[in-house]
Amino acid sequence: MSRHGTYNFAFLDEGSKREIRRATLKAIAIPGYQVPFASREMPIARGWGTGGLQLTLSLIGPDDTLKVIDQGTDESVNAVNIKALIRSTTGVTTSDDTAEATLIQSRHRIPDKPLRPDQILILQVPIPEPLRFVEPREEVTRRLHAERDYTGAYVLLFEQIMRHGDVTTGADPPVEVHDRYVMAPSPIPRIDNPKMDHGDALILLGAGREKKIYAVPPHTRVTSLAFDDHPFRSEDVDGRTCALCGAEGVFMDEIQDAQHGGTTFRCNDTSECLARMNARARAS
Repeated sequence: MSRHGTYNFAFLDEGSKREIRRATLKAIAIPGYQVPFASREMPIARGWGTGGLQLTLSLIGPDDTLKVIDQGTDESVNAVNIKALIRSTTGVTTSDDTAEATLIQSRHRIPDKPLRPDQILILQVPIPEPLRFVEPREEVTRRLHAERDYTGAYVLLFEQIMRHGDVTTGADPPVEVHDRYVMAPSPIPRIDNPKMDHGDALILLGAGREKKIYAVPPHTRVTSLAFDDHPFRSEDVDGRTCALCGAEGVFMDEIQDAQHGGTTFRCNDTSECLARMNARARAS
């Protein structure tokens, strides 16, 4: 029993944690493969990060430092409430600093700061099946993965190019992992896809509603689906400068300046933006 109220440490009972850890180990052993698991009821609604939360709760220990991000910020409603639940049932330290965290749970972003081997990134996933938009039947998508038949995913990309002249998938662009499984990387922007390739940190992905866990182990080859004559391209960030920290070449939010008119840009990763601002202030 945890010293924090009447809950077990990290909310989940120990049997549930062991079952989730076993599924996680299998996912690490077979990169990109979706491992079914018995998703538990959580005190947040399904679709709001229950898969990522269960992974975090099954792995976290008293000595960990936790960071939670929602679309680049540590202060959104989703991030604040997940942190509050974990902190109240574990007492672990939380931080907005990517470098200080050992466990990072994120929705829709991979931090701009490169992750280290001693860190684990946990991504919340709404739809783990990359073939779902071309094949709604689970039994069929399982067979397609087994046969390594990803024709449907390439046809979807081809149709976008033929209709619009370019791939129109703005987030969650599918990737091939370890030259085998095609995987949904979660709704991260395209600029984050290359961060998965041969990264130093373990990346775990959890879908609570769909009851799936999958993983990208460190130093694993991850390539975005594309064609030889139409290579993968991330969002164009050239010519954009953060109005707060002066950064360039990072994913930014477009802000309408109601007071002065026009448009300004700000770093989407708010903690890295603040770190750059503090570094600039110390230098001056």
